[in-house]
Amino acid sequence: MLNNPKKGIALLIIATLFWSGNYICGRYLAPALPPMLLNTIRWGVSALILWGLLRAKKQRLPLLAKWKEFGTLGFLGIFVFSTLTYEGLTQVSASRAGMISALIPMFILLSTPLILKEKVTWRAWLGSLISIAGVYLLFQSKTSDPSSGTLEGDVMIFLSCVAWSFYTVLGKKYGATTDPLTLTAGAAVYGSLFSAISSIGAIGSASIHITPTAWLCILYVSTFASVVAYFCWNAGVKLVGAAKAAPFINLLPIWTVLLGVVLLGEQISGIALAGGGLAMMGAIFASGRTNRQHKHGGETG
Repeated sequence: MLNNPKKGIALLIIATLFWSGNYICGRYLAPALPPMLLNTIRWGVSALILWGLLRAKKQRLPLLAKWKEFGTLGFLGIFVFSTLTYEGLTQVSASRAGMISALIPMFILLSTPLILKEKVTWRAWLGSLISIAGVYLLFQSKTSDPSSGTLEGDVMIFLSCVAWSFYTVLGKKYGATTDPLTLTAGAAVYGSLFSAISSIGAIGSASIHITPTAWLCILYVSTFASVVAYFCWNAGVKLVGAAKAAPFINLLPIWTVLLGVVLLGEQISGIALAGGGLAMMGAIFASGRTNRQHKHGGETG
């Protein structure tokens, strides 16, 4: 049963806002740090923060008892998703990466019935299609950009979307017995370990170019784009269901474009505004509940 769907929607929106900043910072950090090292530092710091929050709440982190759940989520959502995202951002623009993320809802909707055995409503399917149409318009507004990126970069971002969809659905499944903070902390520990192991022998000092601004970006991605965003996303998915949460990923390109205008001085066209509005409409529509659902108060995913 849904306890507070409005709160869940708000949490999902906050998560996507902070993640869009991750795309901006990731693009800026591309020449400063190798992707695997960046991911190790980011999630190593995040894991310490999350562990501290659990200690403050007098909660234990069952790393061994729940190694399967934490390891799976850490591998998919922390190691694979983040590493491929940062690798992709060395070759494609932040806005393009955000737009490719519009594929995530469809992957989530396809995997939800298989893993969670939840029924996907027609509203969720239609809302996702509307959102993707909006992201397509956003993509069209960027086609004249010569720095859009390479095919290899697109493939990396595409594969990161697949990893994130499984992380979302499995997070909903494991969230039935584990609170979001513990779930995120456990995934962060295992994910940072995977990243650290992958970095051994693969990074040279010549590839590290840290500046004061780069440190600020690392601080952001280690806190707001990691601890806060992941916690908000897991909590939001638990409240509204994986299928209804899926279209909210399409808010990423909206925030990315807006941040590009505010922080990078990019220009935004009328077609981009139309696409952003359409993507948001699709997310809102997909999150709605039918009269029958209101009457029975059940979750249909």
